[in-house]
Amino acid sequence: MLVIVLENAPPRLRGRLAVWLLEVRAGVYVGTYSRKVREHIWTQVEAGIEDGNAVMMWYANNEAGFEFQTLGANRRLPADWDGVRLVSFHPERMSDDL
Repeated sequence: MLVIVLENAPPRLRGRLAVWLLEVRAGVYVGTYSRKVREHIWTQVEAGIEDGNAVMMWYANNEAGFEFQTLGANRRLPADWDGVRLVSFHPERMSDDL
């Protein structure tokens, strides 16, 4: 299983992903592909994401049962904790006006 979630992505990238994957919700794409095809799809995301952000998850034979990678600015960042991949959540920066 392969899942890609896009935020603030240009329409042309969303259309390109719709060629390979099923868009089950706005910006959420699912499918089942080999590692080679998954990597090819991710290169398309890297080339077309512009100012948006993306996360890709896929099945893996590990403790969690999946792996993931991210692209673009987001408050949720991958973190390794004793060999387990987790997500750290960074709070928004306070304005200098306060």
